[in-house]
Amino acid sequence: MSLGYAEKLSYIEDVGKVGMSELFDTPRILQEKIEKLAKMIRKSKHLVVFTGAGISTSCGIPDFRGPKGIWTLQREGKALPEASLPFHRAMPSKTHMALVELEKAGILKFVISQNIDGLHLRSGIPREKLSELHGNSFMETCSSCGVEYFRDFEVETIGLKDTPRHCSTVGCGARLKDTVLDWETYVDVFNIYCIGAHVANNSATLSRQDALPSKEMNPAEKHCKMADVVLCLGTSSPVIPLGALLQFKQKLYFLLICCMPPKKTPKDKKANMVIHGLVDKVIVGVIDQLNMRIPPFVRTDLLQIIFTQGLSIDGRFMNWTLRVASVHGKEAPLPFVHSVEVSFSEQGKKWKEAFLNEQPLRLKRRTATSTKPFNIILKLNFSDGCGCSCTHIRIPVDFEVSVECCNHDKNSILRKLRRKAIQDLCCGQNAVIERKGIKTPKSEVTVYAIVTNMVVYDKTSKPCGAISLSNGSRKRQNEGVGGVQTSRKRRTEHKVEDGQ
Repeated sequence: MSLGYAEKLSYIEDVGKVGMSELFDTPRILQEKIEKLAKMIRKSKHLVVFTGAGISTSCGIPDFRGPKGIWTLQREGKALPEASLPFHRAMPSKTHMALVELEKAGILKFVISQNIDGLHLRSGIPREKLSELHGNSFMETCSSCGVEYFRDFEVETIGLKDTPRHCSTVGCGARLKDTVLDWETYVDVFNIYCIGAHVANNSATLSRQDALPSKEMNPAEKHCKMADVVLCLGTSSPVIPLGALLQFKQKLYFLLICCMPPKKTPKDKKANMVIHGLVDKVIVGVIDQLNMRIPPFVRTDLLQIIFTQGLSIDGRFMNWTLRVASVHGKEAPLPFVHSVEVSFSEQGKKWKEAFLNEQPLRLKRRTATSTKPFNIILKLNFSDGCGCSCTHIRIPVDFEVSVECCNHDKNSILRKLRRKAIQDLCCGQNAVIERKGIKTPKSEVTVYAIVTNMVVYDKTSKPCGAISLSNGSRKRQNEGVGGVQTSRKRRTEHKVEDGQ
């Protein structure tokens, strides 16, 4: 997995205590605490959950303070940890999906996260019920109109800097910025925000762009004050402002901490109950006690296929171009597609096939104007981290037919794709969600939704966090639409991956 986000962070010496010793509750005590926690959640009127890096370690994303955390290795002068999947293909853990189920049931009111991996949004937590205090590696925002853009690729910068893209809102067009705070200025920001109201602060003056985002802080403060149960998952919570937010509560409330990996934390003395155990195992136990189920995770990605045509000067040929591109902009990468194999279908004719393996994925051809309608068949080969090797898309071509716009019910189509993926226990399904025509140059732009990952979670504490498939289902999982089998490496790594 790319750890680009970690490599981009500025080096700082003072990161507090790292490499904290692990501590596990005994199985009997752990079960007693799980049952008690479930009762607290069942009785709660306003449950708020704090999350930290510990809930994502089972997704293959290292934490900061754990035995193999980023800051721990930094302190020891060691290289950053290796990872098995690209960062942009990391998928939610059982804990992420359990929170989704609690939110849908109306139990969980708000999530406050220190994580920048985007997995809460990808798992299905509504944006309006989430504060990402440290930002999101996959989010860009417009500083002019405030519109947010959630990408399928990791944004190139951190530190609230300008990115290469502009706002697509009509009438705006302002430069977009990343949303991830850099730790070099973060400590000073903490002091200004959390101490400034009580103690004179003589630290260096910071620019407005370095301030903690009020869009994230304000709702976090609001819900902390309303909470009767606060559950802290996968974080030792010494980092301000999370630590400071916990002080806002004036009346009696419960602070519950589960750390992954388990470690004794500075907040233990202030907690009504501390659970030291693998966070996924604890949450699975709680969900079971509540007679609920962790929902499957289905990831659907979008791409657009642009077909442009134009007559040659002598009128004898039709020059055409086919491009497979990102929906996030002309220059944006398409990270989940590794390559494209292009073939053709027309009765009685043999067309030269093509193999596209460099972005932009583009094919240029010319065809006699007398050519009858034909089909272009695209085999999209997925990149590492996707749940199957490929999918197929058939594109009918008829130069004489006028192009018309066609907008489908996107949400309805996405729901159908999700149901189909869960029913089939595999991914690779695709469907058109939008088609539009452009007069000059004459083009057709078609947006496809493609299921690229599917996970069904069980109640065990397997590291992969997903149910093992039967032999028959395993075979289907290893096949894309059209029955093309995945590589041997993917087959041996199969456990059904954690992830949308």
